[in-house]
Amino acid sequence: MKFGLFYEHQLPRPWRAGDEQRLLLDALDQVELADQLGFDYAWEVEHHFLEEYSHSSAPEVFLAAASQRTERIRLGHGIVQMPPAYNHPARVAERIATLDLISGGRVDFGTGESSAAVELGGFGIDHADKRPAWAEATEQCCNMMVMDPYPGFEGRYFSMPCRNVVPKPAQKPHPPLWVACSNKDTIKLAARLGMGALSFAFLDPDEAAQWVEDYYRILATECVPIGHTVNPNIAMVVGLSVHPDQAEAERRGLEGFRFFGHGLLHYYVGGRHQPGRTDVWADFQRTKEEFDMLGGTLGIGTPDLVAKQLQGYAEAGVDQVMFVQQSGRATHEHICDSMRLFAAEVMPALKEGEDEREAAKAERLAPAVAAALARRTPLAPLSDDEIPAVGALGAT
Repeated sequence: MKFGLFYEHQLPRPWRAGDEQRLLLDALDQVELADQLGFDYAWEVEHHFLEEYSHSSAPEVFLAAASQRTERIRLGHGIVQMPPAYNHPARVAERIATLDLISGGRVDFGTGESSAAVELGGFGIDHADKRPAWAEATEQCCNMMVMDPYPGFEGRYFSMPCRNVVPKPAQKPHPPLWVACSNKDTIKLAARLGMGALSFAFLDPDEAAQWVEDYYRILATECVPIGHTVNPNIAMVVGLSVHPDQAEAERRGLEGFRFFGHGLLHYYVGGRHQPGRTDVWADFQRTKEEFDMLGGTLGIGTPDLVAKQLQGYAEAGVDQVMFVQQSGRATHEHICDSMRLFAAEVMPALKEGEDEREAAKAERLAPAVAAALARRTPLAPLSDDEIPAVGALGAT
């Protein structure tokens, strides 16, 4: 099993001068520490206008900074908002490739669309259009990273002429593809499209096993890759607060994890938000005693308890667990303490035999991956005679 950190950059009110800067710099220190401790991934979201819940609107900048402070940890977009009204596909391709180059080929390309009205409305995106816009942009972004030149595209949500999108990424044909999944239908979609599933639904190991079974069954029989490769992986998010004393682990981590869930409900389910005025943290304080979701205290407890819980996910077939630590008012000191204890007392047993399991999995899935790639219809390249010449503005 692989282990990742998952960042929303949460910042509950009230805000003081320097809080946002301290939040980002602390997170960079945490990623550097995670790299030293042997964590596998640092995942960073892209969200816009989601005050208190996520101050992470430019993940490519944060991950670029992290790339220069780390050596081996993989840098995951978890996720890039792909509908073109958020980000033009060519700009995404350029940013992903540049980050992949400067990090030495350590990027994972997670994609998504969001379902928060505050975000969608801020960019004029119709809720009904977000999924097809995501699919169109994601497929063409992958083509841009691979094709020389990109032949151009006339689509429903964006169009562009023939251009050679540079630079190209270090990883060939392009970095591993993922998609955000909040329910079983999107897990199935990930499998059909040959993408890793970044599951942001909070499941216990028994529920996770059913999602895993569906994912790998569909990937083996129905997959037609949206990109130029297949990334057969499932990652699921849980909390993390590890301490030798159970009560102290809960004191340090449970309130923040519950605030994470409260923010989800506020922005994605039933909240009403007045920009710049709604106090999400104060609203949470009024309801937190009755607020218990997201799988109870999964990932929050003593090393023995957390190890037992995560072993259940490993046995269910989950490939990676992403840890929500930086949530609510969790302190930098407590986050780092928890990471150190987890790396010392929980991680080693769960990573034992990892290389052999990875090799066996790749061998087992190789026929299905080959069959999936054979079903894919690639975008036809242009012949040299078909590539248009573009005249400079001063050309005669």
